[in-house]
Order: sequence, then structure tokens, then C-alpha cells
Amino acid sequence: MPHIEIKCFPRELTEEQKQAVASEMCDVLKKHFGSKDESLSVALKMIDQANWKAEVWDTQIAPELDSLLKKPGYSF
Repeated sequence: MPHIEIKCFPRELTEEQKQAVASEMCDVLKKHFGSKDESLSVALKMIDQANWKAEVWDTQIAPELDSLLKKPGYSF
């Protein structure tokens, strides 16, 4: 039951664009994990840039830095 949660700075995306992102992310998991479409879920959470460090970096990225598959090219 993979669940994908994408966090990013706020941006203007149409519903069609959001659905395209979700669909393409699901395609990757179906290809590499063998997941079925009905087992996948995708969330898109917009985080204000001023809150990124406290809400994302400090709580999710920094504590897991050694185990990230793709590390960011920035730090705080």
C-alpha cells in the first residue's frame, strides 16, 4: 500500500496538473514495485517557504539524512 506524499513550496497548479503528477508518480511505483493502482495514494502538501525548515527539514529531512535515497543539495 504505498502512499506518496509530496511536499513543496506553494505553486499554482490546475487540477489537471495535480492529477498528472499523481498519475506519473503512481506509474513509477507500478513499474518498480509492481503495485496495483487501487493500492496507491498520493498527497500534495504545499508548505510556505518560511515554514519549510521547521515543518519539513527539521522533522523529516535532517533526522533521516543518512537514509535518504536522494539527498537535497541544500542544508540549514
